[in-house]
Amino acid sequence: MSSSAENRRRAVRAARGECPFDLLLTDGQIVDMVTGEIREADVGIVGEMIASVHPRGTRTDAIERHSLAGRYLSPGLIDTHVHLESSHLPPARYAEIVLAQGTTAVFWDPHELANVLGVDGVRYAVEASRGLPLQVMVAAPSSVPSTPGLEMSAADFAGAEMETMLAWPEVRGVAEVMDMHGVLHGSTRMAEIMQAGLNSGKLIEGHARGLSGPGLQAYLAAGVTSDHELTSAEDALEKLRAGLTLEIRGSHPYLLPDIVQALKTLPHLSSQITVCTDDVPPDMLLEKGGIINLLNLLIEHGLSAADVLRFATLNAAIRLQRGDLGLIAAGRRADLVVFDSLLQLQAREVFVGGSLIARDGALLQPIADAADVVPPRDTLKIAALSPQDFALRIAGVRHGEARLRHIRGARFTQWGEVDVQIRDGKVVLPAGFSLIWVKHRHGRHAATPQIALLEGWGELRGAIATSYSHDSHNLVVLGRSPEDMALAANRLIASGGGMALAQQGEILAHVAMPIAGMLSDLPAAELAAQFRTLRDLSARVADWEPPYRVFKAIEGTCLACNAGPHLTDLGLTDGTTRQIVDPVISFRETPEAPHQSQGE
Repeated sequence: MSSSAENRRRAVRAARGECPFDLLLTDGQIVDMVTGEIREADVGIVGEMIASVHPRGTRTDAIERHSLAGRYLSPGLIDTHVHLESSHLPPARYAEIVLAQGTTAVFWDPHELANVLGVDGVRYAVEASRGLPLQVMVAAPSSVPSTPGLEMSAADFAGAEMETMLAWPEVRGVAEVMDMHGVLHGSTRMAEIMQAGLNSGKLIEGHARGLSGPGLQAYLAAGVTSDHELTSAEDALEKLRAGLTLEIRGSHPYLLPDIVQALKTLPHLSSQITVCTDDVPPDMLLEKGGIINLLNLLIEHGLSAADVLRFATLNAAIRLQRGDLGLIAAGRRADLVVFDSLLQLQAREVFVGGSLIARDGALLQPIADAADVVPPRDTLKIAALSPQDFALRIAGVRHGEARLRHIRGARFTQWGEVDVQIRDGKVVLPAGFSLIWVKHRHGRHAATPQIALLEGWGELRGAIATSYSHDSHNLVVLGRSPEDMALAANRLIASGGGMALAQQGEILAHVAMPIAGMLSDLPAAELAAQFRTLRDLSARVADWEPPYRVFKAIEGTCLACNAGPHLTDLGLTDGTTRQIVDPVISFRETPEAPHQSQGE
């Protein structure tokens, strides 16, 4: 993080005029993150560090001069909470995209990789990010699994694992604490995790979805200091007033207008307001952008460019305890982005460590993958499946009827009950219902498939399968046709993971993700095109109803840490009571009809 002693001495001499700058940026307008001013100034750079910010035209001595021609100069943008895995790209390929957009630093929570690979997943995240021009700060995942007892991933993290990871210099804190129930009720595991974070003196990220009043206060008292799980404008204000650092995220854009209006009612915009992407799929990352897209949305909804840039620079640097970032000032790292306009932000040029690396949305040179880092593969430990594996059955009942509990809705799920008929040992799907199916893929238990009725998704016309399923990343399939469900699942098993659509016995679309069942080997543009095709074709299988029943909801439909019912590899769970629930309320056997028994 810090510049070398020799480089700093050189910077001091250059600032005093005793030697030339390596690079002098002239004719620009600085967006001052401290005062909010837009002011004319030139910037002298020595090595990777800003040596001087001085009145325009007062210095000309530099090895290289670069005119900004009246454009606006901002510190590089910082993403305070992101899962790189949601881009389905390895770190080097991800860095190529976001650097060209002006994002020069990220705080990465690799808990998706950790749930598949354990501590080795975090080690891969650190090693694959080392040496990149993107400043990658890694968080130690606390949510492995996110809801112990209700799901099983590839590992279980507690105090010992956290202490190991927090000792690594690249690890800057504890990643989002999703087990809110464990924190509030004093589980031994969460007490160990929180204490390891507190002992390290590093950050502790929050996941305070739905917390309010005494519960929110207790969550802060445990040591959590930030939250990105904002559900409304009122929720954002309560959390800000409580003292949490807000991480306004771009993955839920429908909330932004109300949050902006609420922030504008405050006497001032706190330094504890930052921005993050959380999850951005590859096609949207390329087409719309990450943090840059979020900033433009905030401007569109009524905030000034100076304010939103401060969220993404100085405020973020303060939050992440990076005194070398976030400000155009002597002594700071020369990570800078040039904009033509402050009405619509678009990176014209990007400097990293004092070197021009991108122009007009493209890197000037590709980024090499980290040397000697072998991507983890072969993580789907599941044999080929048959349509019979996707039949919903009631144990011991061949013919009859039953009353079943089921999952209603997407994202904010609720319990439902429905009467069903059982024929030849299988539940006859009621009109308007589909199936959700989950199978453990990490080889840690017998992996009996779990299956439940799903209402509120309509009658799926085929199947959707994914091995990228927050947060345990077991194999998940949604559909009505057992044949299509088996077809989609088997395509993923054969390819090492990813996402697939099947309909009427054919694969409509497939994106292979052989690295940990969540990352792709493809060039970013090719992956984005495949992902866009899969998303578009998914409308043939499902009728989407924004903002909740959307394609993205497939990846989060098994999030057992959230309130309400969810299906996991261990069964039908209740995120509110933290229990595994028997879906069968009652059943009654009936005699087998004569025509059904003939020929058996």
